[in-house]
Amino acid sequence: MIAASEAALEMAVARMRRVRTEIGKIIVGQDDVVEGVLICLVAGGHVLLEGVPGLGKTTLLRTLSRALQLKYSRIQFTPDLMPGDIVGSMVADTDDRGGKFLRFQPGPIFANLVLADEINRATPKTQSALLEAMQERTVTSGTTTHELEAPFLVMATQNPIEMEGTYPLPEAQLDRFLMKILVRYPSREDLTRIVERTIQRDEAQVEPVLDGPTILEVRSVARQVLVAPHVREYAIQIVMATQPDGEERHDMARRYIRYGSSPRGAQALVECGRVLAFMRGRFHLSIDDIQSVAPAVLRHRIILNFDAHADGETPETVLSAIIRDVSVRAAVA
Repeated sequence: MIAASEAALEMAVARMRRVRTEIGKIIVGQDDVVEGVLICLVAGGHVLLEGVPGLGKTTLLRTLSRALQLKYSRIQFTPDLMPGDIVGSMVADTDDRGGKFLRFQPGPIFANLVLADEINRATPKTQSALLEAMQERTVTSGTTTHELEAPFLVMATQNPIEMEGTYPLPEAQLDRFLMKILVRYPSREDLTRIVERTIQRDEAQVEPVLDGPTILEVRSVARQVLVAPHVREYAIQIVMATQPDGEERHDMARRYIRYGSSPRGAQALVECGRVLAFMRGRFHLSIDDIQSVAPAVLRHRIILNFDAHADGETPETVLSAIIRDVSVRAAVA
């Protein structure tokens, strides 16, 4: 049984490496972003990317769909976008005898990989239509409920610098994203490679290496990763340390956090950590795995107060201090 599990682990890890190799043909650098998106795909969650335009967010998802043989759709969010433009609507049709009837016309949400571009440009009502589909994996039209095909990943993007005419995502809706990943500007070396690829005559071809059923198999393997009690306790300690009124609060939380992470944060730490451990070729979750995923899992799940903004603190600086001190206590224990 153990040998069979190890063989399944090795095969699944090899498959994920092939996916990363294919993505690397198009995407230069951004290893943390690619890893985070793959973690969310395998874990069955959704990801929010924040970065200025032109950093390859759209290209990443399109490349991922080609490498995974999955149906891909892109939704450009604008203030006049309606919920029906996302989930679909009832349209009038005519049968063979000339009779009229209503049928459901599926919207672009009916895909495996959905890019919600500049999600904060749409109204809260339209945002809610997308986020409901993300949470329930279903779309209801009238009295009929339509299941969304698995695997299903929503990658939403938002621009951090151009805030005029935007509708920021409410905290309760942000909590539905498994990760929030910051897309950084490329290094000089990566930018040089990007320019070199631009002037090449032949465009790299992405080969399909996985399909939907295989991804679900990989997901089942990742869920076999073992979680030791002390590692589970470590994840819980981090989340409890973010609660400004809790007994286990960190001093930074008391001073700078208005609302700490929800219980979903602890669940996400363990789930994302297990996938990362699996991608690293291990069948057990370690504290290092939790540390690696904690910033992306928690940065959108804490709300800072006015003092934090006045003192120049950010979710990154606050979380960094909390994770560091909790890790020190865990090492001593």
